[in-house]
Amino acid sequence: METLFIGRNIIFLPEVDSTNSYATELLKNVNIAEGTVIHAANQTQGKGQRGNSWEAQIASSLTTSIVLKPSFLELKNQFFLYQITALACYDLMAELLNNSQYDIKIKWPNDILVNKKKIAGILIENIITHSTLNYSVIGIGINVNQLLFTEGLNATSLKKLSSNTFDIAVVLKLLCKHLENYYLKLKSNKLNSITQNYLQHLYGLNTWLNFEIKNELKVCLVKGINKSGLLILQDNIGNENAYDLKEIKWLV
Repeated sequence: METLFIGRNIIFLPEVDSTNSYATELLKNVNIAEGTVIHAANQTQGKGQRGNSWEAQIASSLTTSIVLKPSFLELKNQFFLYQITALACYDLMAELLNNSQYDIKIKWPNDILVNKKKIAGILIENIITHSTLNYSVIGIGINVNQLLFTEGLNATSLKKLSSNTFDIAVVLKLLCKHLENYYLKLKSNKLNSITQNYLQHLYGLNTWLNFEIKNELKVCLVKGINKSGLLILQDNIGNENAYDLKEIKWLV
């Protein structure tokens, strides 16, 4: 592993309910080294946002959780963990695919899209003690060699896009490299640079898109994110509002 600490210690599990749940339970009893990776060949109850499940075929997808100790990060800035993880996934896709041929985007707050189809998802669970971010469990699911998806699921995979078969261990190695790169930038307090990079790849930025807001269909202009990581949308009369994940739904 060509990294300083992320991925130097890998716990491989043939099967687990959820790598995030496994990591969280492990942290209750063991002092895990920062950068430890929990990697499962099969995840039976993978978690997604809004309580959704994460669909993954056995040994065809990368399902992993990475343990970080971002105690240096103020609680108000915890969305930067999503930003750096999304950027790491973006760079991974750009490295494995020819990004001049594919439209790779970060869909706020936690998805990676290629050609408007979901290829990766992120779920971060923080352990906070006395207003300090003691641990963050960075859950990442990537569709690698999976070819079949549930009907109606707007998803794709690296193999489906490129017709190439990928070594999941190599994909994990590259993911660790990219995540460590951005995590070290976060440690160096390069917050503006991280956000500028994130916005550069944000799906729908400066575009009018359909959203469901409080059970009502609205067409809004995507303006970016605020310092807390909320999505900023502008309505048709110029008013700007910030929303969290529970308040809005993308209709794309």
